[in-house]
Amino acid sequence: MDTGTHVVMGFALGGLATLDPAVSESSVTASSVLIATLVGSQIPDIDTVLKLRNNAVYIRNHRGITHSIPAVLLWPLLITGAIYFFHPEANLLHLWIWTFIAVFLHVFVDIFNAYGTQALRPFSSKWVALGVINTFDPIIFALHVVGLFLWAFGTNPGYTFLTIYGILVLYYIYRFIVKHRIKCAVEKIVPDATEIIIAPTMRFNQWRVAVMNKHQFFVGRGYKRHVRILDQFNRVPVPETPVLEAAKKDKNLSAFLSFSPVYRWECDEYDDFYEVRFIDLRYRSNGHYPFVAVVNLNKDLEILSSYTGWIYSEEKLRKKLEFIPGEG
Repeated sequence: MDTGTHVVMGFALGGLATLDPAVSESSVTASSVLIATLVGSQIPDIDTVLKLRNNAVYIRNHRGITHSIPAVLLWPLLITGAIYFFHPEANLLHLWIWTFIAVFLHVFVDIFNAYGTQALRPFSSKWVALGVINTFDPIIFALHVVGLFLWAFGTNPGYTFLTIYGILVLYYIYRFIVKHRIKCAVEKIVPDATEIIIAPTMRFNQWRVAVMNKHQFFVGRGYKRHVRILDQFNRVPVPETPVLEAAKKDKNLSAFLSFSPVYRWECDEYDDFYEVRFIDLRYRSNGHYPFVAVVNLNKDLEILSSYTGWIYSEEKLRKKLEFIPGEG
């Protein structure tokens, strides 16, 4: 989920914790637990700082080791230890319990996004992504905000958020049902599909759809029980040419290929350089595919510049690449 949602979830868990007698009977424990749930709801995303290095490192590692099983066990110990050092009067066991719940819930809800997490590490490096909840879901965020307002106006925070989380369990179940309906609609349109990727959007009833069969890619949108195919591309295997093999050694393209399961590729030759472009087909927006990896190589197949990430115009891409053909 996005940072804002994790923040309100941290507050919500702090409110839910008031149902625990060990928390509600001690103001020190209650305030310590609130701090712990706020920090615990954020700490797995500490790897966001990798974005400061470059997109390739971020794509390869975000929601990786910091969301793994060892991390889920380690974060609560570190957070609890730090808070207990300053508040030794707090109930240590219950402080750890609610910190663990906050960290675990962060990783757990991230699994329901299309991006997913490597939550099974070190037993498996597979990305676990159920793809039923958008990274930012307005309904989930709004329900938490409503709960916080009710808390501020004097309602019991424990029972308020217990009710809200009961509603959210039903909401998640409903999202699975809707996704299954979209999948059934896709199978009618492309009965020979070998892979179907369905991802949520911020809009309640709209879903992104990317489908493969042995010969084609299909890109579309799902709405309620219906699917509309918007683009079709022939599925052309990436050839083992010297240019493409050299481009694959680039860190940005390598990161893209480790992240994207459905893509098409282009290789263009100009007077003094080659440009290799890989385009993720999962994120069609207004007829454009903004998530790309681009590598420019000279005639000796040396990498001149490269980029992977979100690009919405060719002009911005050239600025990112810091290489304009024909100049300098």
